[in-house]
Amino acid sequence: MSNVLTLQEYQAIAGSLTLPTMAFIDGKFRPAASGKTFASSNPATGEHLADIAACAKEDVDFAVAKAREAFDDGRWSKLHPNERKEVLIKLSKLVLRNRHELAVMESLDSGKPITDCENLDIDEFVHIMNWHAELVDKIYDQTAPVGSDAISMIVREPIGVVGAVLPWNFPLLMLVWKMAPALAAGCSMVIKPAAQTSLTALRIAELASEAGLPRGVLNIVTGGGAEVGEPLGLHMDVDMVTFTGSTATGRRFLRYSADSNMKKVVLELGGKNPCIVLDDAENIDYVAQQVCAAAFWNMGENCSAGSRLIVQAGIKEKLLERVKAHAREWKVGNPLDPQNALGAMIDKGHFSKVASFLDKGRLAGYDILVGGDTLEGTYIQPTIFDGVANTDELAREEIFGPILSVITVNSYEEALQVANDTEYGLAASVFTANGKKAIRAAQAIKAGTVTVNCFGEGDVTTPFGGYKQSGFGGRDNSIHAHDQYTELKTIWIDLSDSAVDGAID
Repeated sequence: MSNVLTLQEYQAIAGSLTLPTMAFIDGKFRPAASGKTFASSNPATGEHLADIAACAKEDVDFAVAKAREAFDDGRWSKLHPNERKEVLIKLSKLVLRNRHELAVMESLDSGKPITDCENLDIDEFVHIMNWHAELVDKIYDQTAPVGSDAISMIVREPIGVVGAVLPWNFPLLMLVWKMAPALAAGCSMVIKPAAQTSLTALRIAELASEAGLPRGVLNIVTGGGAEVGEPLGLHMDVDMVTFTGSTATGRRFLRYSADSNMKKVVLELGGKNPCIVLDDAENIDYVAQQVCAAAFWNMGENCSAGSRLIVQAGIKEKLLERVKAHAREWKVGNPLDPQNALGAMIDKGHFSKVASFLDKGRLAGYDILVGGDTLEGTYIQPTIFDGVANTDELAREEIFGPILSVITVNSYEEALQVANDTEYGLAASVFTANGKKAIRAAQAIKAGTVTVNCFGEGDVTTPFGGYKQSGFGGRDNSIHAHDQYTELKTIWIDLSDSAVDGAID
């Protein structure tokens, strides 16, 4: 909490903000070519925040052309690794210097609690940017064992122009998950933030320019999916697209690739993640805290949310008593108030979708252990439904809200079967005191990240992405994320006598 200010201080910052409203292309803020704008609102209050440039294909084409120009002339891609590192580290310092402004901007735009924006999003942005920056001059390429008659070099080269399409649930974090490794690798970028949450991406682009990032290297094109995302996915001069969002939209980017230049595609998609608690789990109060964090953090608007609590019958009653107690600690309200752990749903449409699952839960006759209601505005109470079967809609659909479904099982084997009975495979958690069971469960569960006796996603050093319909083509975070923004090239040098004898004197 050391970085957190008071509600009054945050309100003062909010009142003094100058919000960016134009796209950022070729080092400058620019209106959409059409002159059109769209309204951005505070999801917590409905208050109008700004009119943002509503870009379209013409703007995408211009941004891609400038990104290609910047890449090809080497103003960034051919810089010495040390020079790229210095710029990215300077950007991190500027983010820290402007942390309160960015945190408030993020909270106003997304409805996220200010404490999460301050203590997680800003700090993680800086840490991830620095981690990839420091990686730039510490990755060694390879040679292959080909004998004495040749030398083979296996080298990484930046892939080129990268399109990044971001979600609205973690605007700053998903921005840095994409831009840090791509820029560190030497790529140029065209980024489409979610239409609901464009502000911090635009401000970061401005700070990146101040840090010394050459013009054209980082471009932010604002607007809707059909107007900006689709032209970016279909663009013949974009070498790669990285997307985080829904599985349905992810499918479109695979089609866009097939219908254009076969660009590389990396997808981080949805999840319906299991949280397994076995009879022998220890420290039940801690387990309950983790269960609530998994289900309710970021209002449940999290692809790795542990929205299915799969609990063995023998421990269920004891566990749920503690889960109910901790769920009541997740106070809902004004996102700028540091006392609140949960903010608002991202917009009225998503609020209505999540609220419809509350209605479905009541109609199905589930036991409502906690919550179950909406609050004035776009707020939803953290809710726990007991008696859910894994075949029920609440256990199958990604709700993306603070709703936890409790599924009772009788054995370890049944728990694993239920956990894997989903089209998704992003994340999972297992709570048990038996080390052998924990390891076997982690191996058996078909998910990209499995945590044992905690909820989490790993950190910047560990790859994040999913199995099955939760992911495709690569991972965010870690050296694997860095590598996916590069191409591998083999350079073969013939040293044989015949090559030398045939040379021209």
